[in-house]
Amino acid sequence: MASPIKVAMVAAECVPYAKTGGLGDVIGALPIQLEKIGVEVTILLPRHRTIDLGKFGFEPVDLGHETLAPFGSENLSYDIHTSRLPGTSIKVFLIGNDRFFDRDGIYVDPLTRKDYPDQADRWIFFDRAVMEFLRRAMPNVDVIHCHDHQTALIPAYLRRFYRRDGVFSNTRTVYTIHNLGYQGLFPREVMWRAGFDDAEFYPTSVFEFYGVFNFMKVGISYADVVSTVSPTYAREIQESKEYGYGLEGVLRDRSRDLMGILNGIDDEVWNPASDPIIPARFDFANLAGKLDNKKALLRAFGLDDSQTEWPLLAMISRIDVQKGFDLLVTVLDYLLSKDLHFVLLGTGNKETEAYLQTVVDRHRSKAAIRFAFENQLAHLTEAGADIFLMPSKYEPCGLNQMYSLRYGTVPVVRATGGLMDTVSEFDPASGEGTGFLFNDYDPEHFRSALDRALVLWPDRRLWTRLMQNGMKQDFSWKVSARRYKEVYQQLAGIHEIS
Repeated sequence: MASPIKVAMVAAECVPYAKTGGLGDVIGALPIQLEKIGVEVTILLPRHRTIDLGKFGFEPVDLGHETLAPFGSENLSYDIHTSRLPGTSIKVFLIGNDRFFDRDGIYVDPLTRKDYPDQADRWIFFDRAVMEFLRRAMPNVDVIHCHDHQTALIPAYLRRFYRRDGVFSNTRTVYTIHNLGYQGLFPREVMWRAGFDDAEFYPTSVFEFYGVFNFMKVGISYADVVSTVSPTYAREIQESKEYGYGLEGVLRDRSRDLMGILNGIDDEVWNPASDPIIPARFDFANLAGKLDNKKALLRAFGLDDSQTEWPLLAMISRIDVQKGFDLLVTVLDYLLSKDLHFVLLGTGNKETEAYLQTVVDRHRSKAAIRFAFENQLAHLTEAGADIFLMPSKYEPCGLNQMYSLRYGTVPVVRATGGLMDTVSEFDPASGEGTGFLFNDYDPEHFRSALDRALVLWPDRRLWTRLMQNGMKQDFSWKVSARRYKEVYQQLAGIHEIS
């Protein structure tokens, strides 16, 4: 019997240890499904201060030798703690150095709400420490799977510095782009601290990007396979600067090795039939609990729960232009002139928050906002809302539209990225479709999609059909994990790419 493929999954965050967004959800869920289909996964993360080592059973590891990672002209020490992902046999290793990771935030200083000024150095150190650890502890790893710009130097380190003396001779890399809008752009002088020759920094080189050092460009250029988190997004980022953010040409050059694999959701955590967080459970065959959750959601936001015949519209989102908030603020007064309720759970741009609050203040009996992120309230919002809004400017994959479909909450989304891959326009004549889409990033097109949803709302028969269409969709990690396993298997048999 052949031994299982060994994969090192490297990222900046992972549920349940440390999370700021969807990346943490992916790293906490994908390895579990991969393990079920015979892939041996090990997860490597920074030892963030926010990780409760005792709670999760982490113990220090004595590797029997000095643990040092090259950093510029220095060699800096790192420590290792290990445990297993809860409920699994998956090993998790935390790589620590208090100079870089003993902080209150993962990426952003909570006091200034800005990136840490030594952001480049933090990830250079982490990537070098990962390679040093793997060289000693897992030299026969088949695939190193790196995620986003924080780990983008690892494919280059493997090819340039670590594939020698027979070590890592058969190891390949997968680099997954979760959001091309965050590329890791840093000054040129970062090059030498990363271990590269400054002479290699010139226009069209793999390091230079309009005068700065681009971590993501390095990852794309050196990885054996580049993936992103939906088929449509994989196409969009090669077609225009709007989506490619200046890397569209680099991505087109790697088109043979670039693929889109849709993210999944944890269908055990996000399951209305068994969700312990929501007041009333329900399923495809019995939707009665949906109304109880709607009333609870209205009360949670301080709204009148007696007008349940009104549709309840909701958003859960980082408040940012990428998420379509310029469209929302344009149409919100129009929406709230109708007989409906609107709730928003999220935090982000303070100017946008302030403007949204002024709109809500004009419609206090119909709308409310919670400027925060609360997991319990997020589950209740998905379970209790009737319509979920995602008017994103771009959306590499998106998870909330999949949660919404699972909970019978109808999504109204822009036809971009993963939204286009997971939501289909409802056709009242045929009864087919799962939501409402608009193509152009324009408030009038957004308003038109909203109007289509609101016109259908009073037809309870068709609305129920629409809800159940969405609830029948399978967005579990099963399909995605099988696709990644195929990629790993193909890589295990390929020869060195020159």
